Amino acid sequence: MGYTQVALEEKLFEIYPELRQGDVSMSLRFDEELDEWVIGLSKNGHKLETHLSEADAGLCMDGHVCVPLGVKIGEFMDVFGE
Repeated sequence: MGYTQVALEEKLFEIYPELRQGDVSMSLRFDEELDEWVIGLSKNGHKLETHLSEADAGLCMDGHVCVPLGVKIGEFMDVFGE
């Protein structure tokens, strides 16, 4: 992993700008046991937790959109984002 948690968080906000809209909170942590990033989204008591593999996180850092993560974010935003 050649990046920090803060850098990944900033990159996710860059790739998925909808995360900055509508008072959505995002949390990000690395789960050593799973060897994956755990991404939490919340708004008004509604929560979603999803996972991002180390390989996909590396692709995000290179500016590529991670389709499975984008789908999860899109679903959350469609239901709770506005």
